[in-house]
Order: sequence, then structure tokens, then C-alpha cells
Amino acid sequence: MIALKNVISSEFVERVHAFFSENGPLSKAKNFEFRPQQQEMAARVAQALEEERHLVIEAGTGVGKSLAYLVPSVLFAIERHKKAIVSTHTINLQEQLLHKDIPILKKVLPVEFEAALMKGRQNYLCPRRLERALQSAKELFTGPEASELQRLAEWAGTTRDGSLSDLSVEPDPKVWAQVCSEAHICTQKTCGQNPRCFYQQARKRLLAADVIVLNHTLLFILLGSPEAQQERENGFLFPNDFIIFDEAHTVEQVASKQIGIGVSQYGLRATIQRLYNARTRKGLFTVMRDAAGVRLAAELIDDVEKFFAAVESKSDFRKGREFRVREVDFVSDTITGRLTALQARIVEAVKRADDEILKAELQEFSRRIRDARDGIAIFLEQSAPEHVYWVERTGKTERFLALNAAPVDLAPVLRRMLFRENCCCVMTSATLAVGRADLAYFRERTGATEAEPSQLGSPFDFQRQMKMFVVQKMPDPRDAAYRKELERWIAHFTEKTDGRAFVLFTNYRDMQQVAAAMQKFFVEKRMNLLMQGAGAPRSKLLEQFKSTPRSVLFGTDSLWGGVDVPGEALSNVIITRLPFAVPDHPLIEAKLELIEERGGDPFTEYSLPEAILKLRQGVGRLIRTKSDRGIIVILDNRIVTRPYGRAFMQALPKCSVEIM
Repeated sequence: MIALKNVISSEFVERVHAFFSENGPLSKAKNFEFRPQQQEMAARVAQALEEERHLVIEAGTGVGKSLAYLVPSVLFAIERHKKAIVSTHTINLQEQLLHKDIPILKKVLPVEFEAALMKGRQNYLCPRRLERALQSAKELFTGPEASELQRLAEWAGTTRDGSLSDLSVEPDPKVWAQVCSEAHICTQKTCGQNPRCFYQQARKRLLAADVIVLNHTLLFILLGSPEAQQERENGFLFPNDFIIFDEAHTVEQVASKQIGIGVSQYGLRATIQRLYNARTRKGLFTVMRDAAGVRLAAELIDDVEKFFAAVESKSDFRKGREFRVREVDFVSDTITGRLTALQARIVEAVKRADDEILKAELQEFSRRIRDARDGIAIFLEQSAPEHVYWVERTGKTERFLALNAAPVDLAPVLRRMLFRENCCCVMTSATLAVGRADLAYFRERTGATEAEPSQLGSPFDFQRQMKMFVVQKMPDPRDAAYRKELERWIAHFTEKTDGRAFVLFTNYRDMQQVAAAMQKFFVEKRMNLLMQGAGAPRSKLLEQFKSTPRSVLFGTDSLWGGVDVPGEALSNVIITRLPFAVPDHPLIEAKLELIEERGGDPFTEYSLPEAILKLRQGVGRLIRTKSDRGIIVILDNRIVTRPYGRAFMQALPKCSVEIM
């Protein structure tokens, strides 16, 4: 039994603790297994909620984290009239919470509660905008787009929730953008009374819900700026709420993308063309019969293309999709003045518009043009302090560019946003530690230095369930013999387990080359080779992997974490290289420079801990239940030949290791 170290401090904490006991209410649930780590985690979450303190808690695989935070969260939300916001990184976990864990709790908890999934408002159809689009179809849409609009209008009459996930065929994004819910157009005042306004109905369900589940990306979009958060007296999204971050190891990465500046060439072009598209001669200025607006928008598209062409000519993309910009006025500002003129024209059009919906649509575009203009100005002037600036190729074909800026050090920003006084933020994941029980690395990176740390082990018996093989004979990856040896050892170990293996790579090109070279081997051995990035989405690949015997799945980045394959289907995880990130992304490069500037060592303070976390994630794919068995294979001898290898080995579950 784990010592609870003064966790039980109140009647509420005691009740939660008892709920998870061997004969508590939860023991009546199907497949319940008493786990002291789960019981301790639930008590710690209950105490953090009650004392309005922040908590960072690592709970190993198999602890049953989601029930451990859901039970205290639901009870606390109901009893104190609060809202529990649960944020996850993957759709898989959202589905598990909504379709498996929450239904269990609805049966065993002594209270009734409501849970709802929160989606971004652009996921919902707005009937008012749809009606408006149908009325102005001639001025707004081409023939094929008008047919698509008609299809959406028919679907609107039959759909129950009016969201994108209810559509069998994905809509044309240009048409959907004109009929989906928009913040300043589809408001409570304008659409709140309409029982067919899907977003407003969803919003009512959210307001009535005790537990709201959403993803990290949407959460950071809704949180807004640190300044906006600091102005709130309490709560994060709603007055009186608290946040539980599951899969918290991804928070820094997601927040980096959302906090900062992003101006996309594609997005700016689409916004201007919604006002007037010279090719189709359609748009809101056509609806308004505004000749000056039409002319301005048509000319501005050319200006946008010229501006981004100048950006492209000054950017060197030889290393990848991103190019870091270090100098002020990287290119001449030929665009912000033109955007100001367009915005002024929209303001004039708003004054002349009688129709309230048309007015709101124009105002929304005015805001977007203003945001793009401000973003471009900040980017060119590099006026946001302590930010890193870069240009990125975007889209499937990388035809378009985006200007980005993000804070180099997110910790002070997240501290202001999430770890405020009179609020409670709980962060949890199976992988937060890099060798220290106080989770110092993770807490320092995410601004959670004041949060209480807690590290709980896994209930799994890794000595019995898992064996690790380390191939010390592997040549250096830069050696000419490396590739052949890699193929030989992958062949050896996949045969050993009859396939049923993940082979994890750190580089997409390496993965493709090894897959091509080993194709013949897998055919001869009657193994089913699957590869990430070959067309099928990740969910489809995993389904094929689980359902097809003797499968081997080659994967890169996203397969290292957030993937759950319990049972015999996965009995072998092969790590081809230690997952050190190549510091080629401007943000990583800037983080390393900042550590150096502060007198630190970038390798031990950033590169090594990040690689340890990633390796823990990859290894964590193997043992998902108490009955799982399998092997881990590490085909990178640095784990036993380099001094830092010890840090990797110490961070992995304790099991028997064979060095070959």
C-alpha cells in the first residue's frame, strides 16, 4: 500500500479516497481492479481542487489516470457549482473519456451529471448564414459552389447536430466558410433564440454541462492572450471553472503554435477573395455593388502575391519547410498600407449596409484584414519582444507561405495564463519525468514551478512483462555499414515475434529507404508491412495493424506517442535511433540559443531531456495492460557507449536487459 503522505486532509478527499478502495463504489464497475496508485492520484487531485492549488502529476501507464481525475472533478464540480474542463491532445482519448469512462461514472457515482464535447464554432453550420448565402448565391458562388451550397441546405434540414462530423462527404472549404458559425455573426443575440442554430444549441449544452472535454489546440485558441487571462477574476473559459490537462507532455508544443503570430498567405488571399474574387467576379463587394471595393480587392490580390514572392525569394528552404528570419525589415513593406486602405473601404461599406447579417459579415472581414496587417507589421519590425520569427511553407503541396512568430520561452507566458492565483490547474501524463521525482524539467518549461509535483509509478510488473535488447554491435549511424545492419537487426527481431511490431524512426526519409529495401524480406516471410505517410491516415493504419496477423508498422513522429494497441497485436517495439530532435526548426534553435545566452548547456538542459521524454513515450507503446508481454529493441548503441546513455536507461521501466 502506498503511504498517502498527509493526502487525506478533509472529508471530501477522504470520500474520494474511499471511492477507489477495494470495496468502494467503483469496485462494482465491470473490470475494476484496485490500484493503490490510482487511489492516491484521485486523492491528490481532490486535495488540489479543494485547496485551489496547482498540481503536476506523472502517473505511469496502467494507473487509470482518467478515472482518477474524473471522479474528484465531477464530484467537486457538482458540489461547488463549478465546471470541470478536461483538455486532451488526441481524439482517441476524447472518445475514450466520452464513450467509455464517463458512462461508467454515470452508473456508479452517487450524483447525476452532464458531460459535453466542445468543438470549435467553425465546425457548426449557422442556418442564418446559410439562408443569407442562398439569397446572395448569384453574387457569391460559382456554379459548382452553388450546387455544393444546395447540398448543404438539404443536409441542414435532416442533420441533428449540424457539425462537420455529421457530414458524409467533406464540404468545399470555400462554401463552408460562408455558412459556418462565426464569432461576431452567429451570436447569442442574433441566433440564440433559433432552435435550429446548431452552434448556439451546442453552446447551451456546454453552459449546462458539468464536465467539458476539448483538445489543447482549441483550449489555447479560446484562452486568448495572457493579458486576457490575467484580467479574469477567476476561472479560465467560464467563471468558476478548473482545468485538467491530460497528455500534458504535449502542452508546450501545442501552446507554441497557438500563442504568437501567424499570417498565412492562403488565409489572407481567401479573406480578400471573399470580398471580391476577380476570377469568378463574385464576393461581398459584388453584393454591395461597390465598384471601388471591387477594384481595391482585385488589385490587392496581386499585391499579396508580389509581397509573398519577395518573401520567398529571400527565404532559403534548403534545410526544410521553415526559414528563420533574423533581421528587421526582411523584405520591403509593400502591403500593410494597402490592407489599411481595404479596411477603410470595408468600414465605408458597413455604413451603407442595411442588412444586419451583411453588416456583421463585413465587420468580421474588417477584423481579419486588421489582424493580418498588424501581424505583418510586427513580423517585419520584429517588435514582439523575446520572440523568434520564421517563414514556413504550408499546405499539402507547400505552395503557400506563412509568417510566424512565437515566444522563445513559453514558461512566463503559461505561468500568467494557467498558474494564476485563485484557480486550479492539474497537469497529468504518463511521461513527465526525466530522472527526477520533482518533475523539475517539465515544470520549468511550462511555468508550473509553483505547482506541487507528484510522481506515481505504474502498477505493471515490467520485470515479468517486458524484456529489453540493446544492440551494442550497431555501427555509428554515419557509417556506410549502418543501413545494412539496421535492416539485418529489424529482420532478426521482427521474425522473433512473428511481426506484431512497431518500428519507430526519427526521420521520414530513413524510414522510406529501409521500407523499400526490406519489402522483399517481408513478402518472403509473409509479414504485412504497413508504413506511416504512405496515404492511409494513422487511425486506418492502426486498425489494419490490429486486425491483420503478422503485421509490422513502420512509423515516425506521431506513432511514438498517443497510440494504444493492447494485447498480442503489438509484442515488439523497435527503436531505430535515440530520438534527439534535429535543431533545424527555428523555435528549437532559438530555445537552444537562449539556454546558451543564460550560461547553460543546451544539450543537457534541452536536447537530452526532450529525447528522454520521447523515448519513454515510444517504449510506453508496448505494455498497455497487466496481461501484455513483449520486447523492446534499441538499435542505437549510444545508450550503452555514451555517458548520457545512463540517463536514458534510468528513465525507462526497470526490466531485464540483454546487450548483444
